[in-house]
Amino acid sequence: MTTYKELFGKAVKYLSTDPTTEAEGQVWYNSTSGTFKSVVAGGSWSSGANMIVPQSNSRGSAGTQTAGLAFGGGGPGVTDATEEYNGSGWATGGNLGTARYALTGCGTQTAALGFGGSTPVITNATEEYNGTSWSVQNNMSTARFFLAGAGLQTAGLAFGGVNPNPPVTYYNNTEEYNGTSWTAGGNLATARYGITGAGTQTAGLGFGGYDGTSITNLTEEYDGSSWTAGGPLGTGRYMSGGAGTQTAGIIFGGLIAGGSETNVTQLYDGSSWTATSNMGTARRKLPGTGTQTAALAIGGVPIGGGLTEEYNFSGSIITGAAWASGGNMGTARRALGGAGTQTESLGFGGTTGSNTAATEEYNGSSWTGGGNMTLARQYLGGCGTQTAGLGFGGYIGGSPFNTNATEEYNGSAWTSGGNLGTARYALGAAGTQTAGLGFGGFGPSTATEEYDGSSWTSGGNMNTGRNLLAGAGTQTAAVGFGGTPYKVDTEEYNGTSWTTSNGLNTGRERVSGSGIQTAGLVFGGRITGGGVTSSTELYNGTSWVSSNNFATARSGTGAASSGTTALTAIFGGTTGSVSAATEEFTGETSTLNYKTITTS
Repeated sequence: MTTYKELFGKAVKYLSTDPTTEAEGQVWYNSTSGTFKSVVAGGSWSSGANMIVPQSNSRGSAGTQTAGLAFGGGGPGVTDATEEYNGSGWATGGNLGTARYALTGCGTQTAALGFGGSTPVITNATEEYNGTSWSVQNNMSTARFFLAGAGLQTAGLAFGGVNPNPPVTYYNNTEEYNGTSWTAGGNLATARYGITGAGTQTAGLGFGGYDGTSITNLTEEYDGSSWTAGGPLGTGRYMSGGAGTQTAGIIFGGLIAGGSETNVTQLYDGSSWTATSNMGTARRKLPGTGTQTAALAIGGVPIGGGLTEEYNFSGSIITGAAWASGGNMGTARRALGGAGTQTESLGFGGTTGSNTAATEEYNGSSWTGGGNMTLARQYLGGCGTQTAGLGFGGYIGGSPFNTNATEEYNGSAWTSGGNLGTARYALGAAGTQTAGLGFGGFGPSTATEEYDGSSWTSGGNMNTGRNLLAGAGTQTAAVGFGGTPYKVDTEEYNGTSWTTSNGLNTGRERVSGSGIQTAGLVFGGRITGGGVTSSTELYNGTSWVSSNNFATARSGTGAASSGTTALTAIFGGTTGSVSAATEEFTGETSTLNYKTITTS
């Protein structure tokens, strides 16, 4: 019998545990389980971060899975918003010159092309994006919406589409863009709208669509001058997402016969389509971008337009970041202090309608009562751990209405610490019990104070005075963000002074945060108009991007402030009434796709 070594020139590895990296295609024997194993590549979808403008659908798109772009859209209203995706979350980009929906695009995140659409007047407008701002270019010859696009900013392709104004016109014409102007190309064999595009100007791909009578499964390939028939889709559909090239395309979602949305995904090899793993959520009017092995599905309806999913073909199973429900607090409250980690959280103080001194400890599944604070208060600063917590400042009511009192928690009881130099409430906090940081607060204040485990001393002032803000990090590497009135302002502290950084994508107050200066989280809060939000944003030390929303929108929550961007928790807060809810955040994870080898 031929051995594995004779076939491949090396022996099977003998391991007690499965490898965690670089194992695709390898075979090994796991001595613990007594089995032969390998890592098998496959395709799968995982959740990406929610978009910042969730109500918009029928957007244009460009770029890749790790450098994506979405622009325009509608429902309700029409938007000029642009958002940029970095593989982890969305950030705000420069606005389109003309707000519109059902447009299309091509190119890259820093060199994109957007064209067509409805304002709601059907338009032939064309714009170029340079990674910062859009500029108006020469118009297409034919005004239309729900058209398809492919190619680059300097070599773009537009085809198909519809003008619904009587008499309704379905288009088969193709236009080519050279970086300056549009010229006519070869016509599609079948006029249709809601068609999906991929590929380049000289090797384009158009698939699906509605021809005025029926939903089609047609595929056509473009060679730079004319279209020819390709292999038909397994499922006819239109208003789908797509990506890839003429010989390696992907289609996902869309509207199918009977009027229902689909989550079906198919791959094209240049001649035929085959099924692969389906999207998590069926939807239509979603643009796509990327490649066949790393695609991005953006927005769509009927789920509000903010959902993002990533498709990857690899030897790893990717699980997107997500929030999950945890055990409820014993006492519903808002404006409380928080400390600790996801599995060792501490919540203290706050208000139930009147100030409370109650303390609770969380073990990752349920809350139990801890020792009460000496002073009942709300809007206090909190940091540290479950067994070494720090609470300071706060609102006590009466006259004076705020306090400079500091208390330290040892895992069972609170004791008095040194007083803040300036009594205040609604301040930001970071650090530990023996190296704490308090900044901002009601005033609005710019004051910063540092705690050494016994007393507070003055630090460098913030650049922007504010209250109802949040913070993360350490005493010598902190970040402060948000605040009233609905601020996006972000500042970093180096132990001496504050410097301004890029702002939040969504201005908010009464927020919570966790993490460190180079990997921070902000969640919830009140936004412009006074509503509460469930949005989450991630900070990488330079800029903020969106992440997944939590289930119950609220403000004034407590947080596991020393948690990380991978594992943290929020608790309490108000939705309009005080809440006892706890939710836990787990960041994106990637694990190898192990397969046990058998003889059957």
